Amino acid sequence: MNHWLMKTDPAFEVDDLAKKPKKTAMWDGVRNYQVRNMLRDAFRKGDQAFMYHSSSDVIGIAGIIQVVRTAYPDPSQFDKKSEYYDAGAKRDDPRWLVVDVQLKRRLKRIITLDELRKHETRELDGMPLLKRGNRLSITPVSDAHWDFILSLE
Repeated sequence: MNHWLMKTDPAFEVDDLAKKPKKTAMWDGVRNYQVRNMLRDAFRKGDQAFMYHSSSDVIGIAGIIQVVRTAYPDPSQFDKKSEYYDAGAKRDDPRWLVVDVQLKRRLKRIITLDELRKHETRELDGMPLLKRGNRLSITPVSDAHWDFILSLE
């Protein structure tokens, strides 16, 4: 099983996912080729991810989600009314992909970015989220980092 960190914005956070049927939703709107390639090539059913609130009042890890459906074409790329519409995307050659995720659980508390930064030179050394200039919406999380972050809960 792989571990990931998936960033959300205030439009879709852990409470929103909790309200969905079966606590499951499509993870859409990815418009970065590197992240698209991760969704396509590395995501597997059963992988788990930290759900990270990136633009909220409290920035940090709020929950654990699990991949329940692997990569398939993002329907929003074909919808002219969508903010994610891509005129260059073709149905027989889609440019953008999504996965379906399910909320496994909320964390007991949000583990804040400030708290994670306190451990970036020791226990979380090399974690992509903490590297300067990293703006990817999805990043891998090593098993050691995963276990350490859960220990902070």
